[in-house]
Amino acid sequence: MNDSSRHVLLVVLLVAAVNILFGIGSLPLLDPDEPVYAETAREMIVFGDYLSPRIYHEFWYDKPPMYYWLVAGSFQIFGVSEFAARLPASLMAIGTAMMTYFSGLTLFNERVGFWAALVLSTCINMFYLGKACVTDTTLLFFMSAALLCFLHRKYWMMYVAMALATLTKGPIGFCMPGAIILLYLLVTGELRRILHMHVLPGVVLMLAICAPWYYAMYQVHGQEFYDTFIGLHNVGRFSSAEHPESNRWFYYVPVLLLGLFPWTGLFFQSIKDTISRSMGSDLAKLGFFQVWWVFVFLFFSVAQTKLVSYILPLYPAVAVMIGWNIDRMQRENRGRYWGWALGSGIFFALLGVGWCVGGQYMPQLEFGGYMLGGVTLLLGIGIVVSLMGYRDAQLAGMLHVAAGVLTMGIVFGFLLPTVAGMFNAKEAALQFHAVAEHRGSYALYVDKMVRPSFMFYGQEPGEELVLKQHCADALHADYRSKYFVMRSSFKDKWGQYFDVTGFRELFMR
Repeated sequence: MNDSSRHVLLVVLLVAAVNILFGIGSLPLLDPDEPVYAETAREMIVFGDYLSPRIYHEFWYDKPPMYYWLVAGSFQIFGVSEFAARLPASLMAIGTAMMTYFSGLTLFNERVGFWAALVLSTCINMFYLGKACVTDTTLLFFMSAALLCFLHRKYWMMYVAMALATLTKGPIGFCMPGAIILLYLLVTGELRRILHMHVLPGVVLMLAICAPWYYAMYQVHGQEFYDTFIGLHNVGRFSSAEHPESNRWFYYVPVLLLGLFPWTGLFFQSIKDTISRSMGSDLAKLGFFQVWWVFVFLFFSVAQTKLVSYILPLYPAVAVMIGWNIDRMQRENRGRYWGWALGSGIFFALLGVGWCVGGQYMPQLEFGGYMLGGVTLLLGIGIVVSLMGYRDAQLAGMLHVAAGVLTMGIVFGFLLPTVAGMFNAKEAALQFHAVAEHRGSYALYVDKMVRPSFMFYGQEPGEELVLKQHCADALHADYRSKYFVMRSSFKDKWGQYFDVTGFRELFMR
């Protein structure tokens, strides 16, 4: 590796590390998801049981153990903290960005790898989920590794990556990359390539890695494990909506466009140009990335349960296509960047105004919203001037990178800290222990939405607060001291079911 390549690699690594690691220990774990994964990993250590995930001291069949193992290992090294809980997800996100760089370099050239890695590590969805104690970036890493290994014809490593993805999030870990690969071979008429992919021994290798945990869980927990894990948490989420209010066919269109910022203005142009402007081996390789992102997008659009994080696996493919197109424009366009300037100019303007307007709906976010909106508008102007005035694609690209880094810094340095208390029960857990430590017998009821963080920070699960009339009657009949942890919005909506003022303590959020 020459000095120039080392400098490029260091820039990519520095940008990815700063954008993903910044602030991972400064915010409390946010309900409803982050504390679930952190608490499950903590209980693995407490019970000394690394086979069967638990939460609230009860067995939990939601996900396979890979991410819990990683977080438990981080806790053992760094102690139980927000930083340690989020570190594995952050390292996986950085690892995916670096893997994208090396793949782009090998498949095309160094400049493609450079831009692809910067696109991936500075887009909103990547740095947001890269800072979250959830499984998504771990699945992203292993699934991307499997697909890129196929493209590089490293088939044995492909099966290993599929196995680890299956230990991260279940059958989707091998079903999705397998379906993408098969669809690509069908579209390109290369089905004979399967004969060279060591399919039977590869499947045996994959099963040898991931099947023992599933078999052991069945031996310990019986049919209940498969009914809950496969039936409810996999098939059930695909066929029925867990969150009906978000079950719209177009749900992922704004998620993709906003999640790709600050590179959204290049998205449609890159999709078109990778088809119309590529040829030969580049066309074949880029065709794979097209199949990759389209399949992920359509699969989760069809699925009934929809979450922002689900389409994260498509971002490496889109990043490579944008990186390839930036490189092509620098080589072929001879200073003409009308499409790039128009797309980025429009989206920066829309989002800049959107940040300013959106901040007005929450007083705590108003100043940060204006700050983020102003920075976005200024950088958008800078990008347009760079492309149309100076015809400097390199400068415009680095302004996009600056937009991603500054957006991250403002969101995690100014915006989220002002509202984080609304999305976790850390303070309530500390208050509860302060008043309940010397009391006698008591009953503790916790709003379902904040119960995970209350358990993680207070290490006491309480009873899930269910507001129905017969439950309210039972509460009144219990003469012990009663403690409630709930959101203010929860009380405002369901206060009709019981008289909160008649109870001893109430921790509002």
